[in-house]
Amino acid sequence: MRKLFVAFTGTAAMAALLMSTTVPAAAQTEKAEAKKYSPPRMPDGHPDLQGTYDLATITPVERAKGSPLVLTKEAALKLETQRAAQRERADAPSDANRAAPPKGGDGSVGAAGNVGGYNSGWLDPGSTFTVVNGEKRASLIIDPTDGRVPPMTDAARKRMMSGFARQTSDAGERADPGLETAPGAYDDPERRPLGERCLLGFGSTSGPPALPDYFYNNLHQIVQTPDAIMILTEMVHDARTVRMNGQHLPKQFRLWLGDSIGHWDGDTLVVDTTNFTDKTRFRGSSEDLHVVERFTRTSAETLLYQFTVDDPNTWTKPWTGEYTWPATNAHIYEYACHEANYALKDILKGARLREKEQAEKGATKE
Repeated sequence: MRKLFVAFTGTAAMAALLMSTTVPAAAQTEKAEAKKYSPPRMPDGHPDLQGTYDLATITPVERAKGSPLVLTKEAALKLETQRAAQRERADAPSDANRAAPPKGGDGSVGAAGNVGGYNSGWLDPGSTFTVVNGEKRASLIIDPTDGRVPPMTDAARKRMMSGFARQTSDAGERADPGLETAPGAYDDPERRPLGERCLLGFGSTSGPPALPDYFYNNLHQIVQTPDAIMILTEMVHDARTVRMNGQHLPKQFRLWLGDSIGHWDGDTLVVDTTNFTDKTRFRGSSEDLHVVERFTRTSAETLLYQFTVDDPNTWTKPWTGEYTWPATNAHIYEYACHEANYALKDILKGARLREKEQAEKGATKE
């Protein structure tokens, strides 16, 4: 079954509420001076980051224009309550006597214009805003201070509009511009989105940077040794291996998740990733994408995850975000994405059938 990557965009009313009910962090939060947390240690003396974490949150990557970073407690509660009410309505039983959707869909949000796909019962998009330093955050991005991804460079815009940009697809269901309608988009399975092909998780859930998918399968597990650290992502069972204190591979070696090298900066794990393939294209990035991540255990139940994205060929300046990874006792289950999956075959077969029908219509007109 084809799966859609669903980004948390919110409604116009929610955006307006974010703008009108947020205040500067200094004025909003009253925090007592807390003792610096002393994390448990591995035998080698470094902090123990191991465990399973649930990344689900309704905090978007970017925030509404003009909205401060920190939500008031009242605003956060109101928005979270609204989200819970929306979920309750979506979980209500469907009317068994409802009419079928119109041919081609009704244009609303949902699979193929709301003609089918997952209903709310299958989804787990998160229900609360992420909390960092006791603050409810309105976006993951903290730099630039407006909480927005910097503008793309002229070269990046040209690349995105070129035919080359349409030959490969984004790791998420949000394909490169024109992919769905470009000639040949259904001619070759390798031109379908990587998430649809079960090669990488939708969006950037596996990273780097590791972002919430606002959909389902939100768990990540860290397994730690002195020489390597593994980060397992529940979505599409992606597994990243961070080689500790090593050197990056030569530039000709390009990897789905990049080449990750780690080192310790005090009690913080720093992961430097380069050598991305041009087939992933994180938000339209180039092969020169460079991501630096920082993992810091801030309590027995939380990690602070910070990331900086830099690609001079794509954005006018680097940008940084952060959010909290809460620990969980939930289990990670196998994501058998292609087990008995005939959807991709049918997609290509359908395209051939449409081509045949169009050819027959053309011959009839002549």
